[in-house]
Amino acid sequence: MTPVADFIRHLAAEKRHSPRTCDSYRRDLQRLAAWLAETGHPSQWPQVSSHDLRRYVAELSRAGLNGRSIARHLSAIRRFYRFLLRERLATDNPALDIRAPKSGRRLPKVADVDQLNHLLDTSPDDPLEIRDLCMFELMYSSGLRLSELAGLDVDAVDLRGAEVRVLGKGGKERVLPVGRKARLALEGWLPVRAGLVPEQERALFVSQRGDRLSHRSIQARLHRWGLAKGADQRLHPHLLRHSFASHMLESSGDLRAVQELLGHADIATTQVYTHLDFQHLARIYDQSHPRARRRSYDGRQRTEDSAGE
Repeated sequence: MTPVADFIRHLAAEKRHSPRTCDSYRRDLQRLAAWLAETGHPSQWPQVSSHDLRRYVAELSRAGLNGRSIARHLSAIRRFYRFLLRERLATDNPALDIRAPKSGRRLPKVADVDQLNHLLDTSPDDPLEIRDLCMFELMYSSGLRLSELAGLDVDAVDLRGAEVRVLGKGGKERVLPVGRKARLALEGWLPVRAGLVPEQERALFVSQRGDRLSHRSIQARLHRWGLAKGADQRLHPHLLRHSFASHMLESSGDLRAVQELLGHADIATTQVYTHLDFQHLARIYDQSHPRARRRSYDGRQRTEDSAGE
C-alpha cells in the first residue's frame, strides 16, 4: 500500500471517519501528489519541503480556490504528515507553519425594509398562517436565531412587559424587547395555540398535532411564505436576523446595543453589519451628494454642477 492509502485506512478504521470524509482527504492528497509529479518536485513524501508547499498554496490560489478551501487542503496535508511521523515515514511536518491566505468575509444578505413590511403586513388566511406570521414577526422584531425561536416556551413571553426571554448559544439567557407588531401577532396566535396543544405542552410554536415545531418546519414555512407573498429573494430564518441587525444599526448607529440584542459574545462578530451599513450610506451618498449625483439631459450624462454651470 502507498502512504496515502495507509493514511486513509487509518482514518476509516481507527478514527472512524465517514466514507465521505475519507474521500475528501484522499482527493486533497491526490491533488498534491499530481502537482508534485507535474512540476518535477520530490516524488517521495519525506522530501517535500515547506517551500514546495508554499508554491502549492500559491498554485491553488491561482486556480481560484478561496482561503477556506486552501485551509482545508493544508489541514489534510498537516494531518497526513502527522500520520507519517507516527509511522516513522517522515522526520518533520512541512505544512506545520503554512497558513492559507485570508478570504474576504462574505457579508450576510439582508432584506429591504419595504419588502419586509410588504411580506409581514398581510392578513393570515388560516390558523397555521396566524402561527407563521407570529413566528416571523417575532424573529424580525427581536433578532432571534432559528434555534432560539424553536426553543421558546409559552411562559417565555411577557406581553404586558413587551419582552421575550430566550436561551442563546452556550446556554446564555437574554431578555429582548418585543415590538408592537410582534405583540399583536402573539395576541392573535396564543388563543389559536390553546386549541391545539395538550395541557402539558410548553412550546410556544406548535404543529397541527400540538407538538413543538421543528427547525426544518420553520424553515420550510418561511420559504413557503415568501413564495406565496411574492418575495424577490429566498426567505430563510437567518435573513430575518441579519435584516434585524442591519436595520437596527442603520437607524441607531449603536454597535454595542446591537451586539447585546444579538447575543454576540465578541463585538467583532457584530461589526460585519457596519460594512452593510456603509454600503447603504454609499448608495445614499451616490444618490444625494451634488458632486456624486448624475442627471441625464441633452442626451448626455453630466454631473449636476459641472464646470461652467
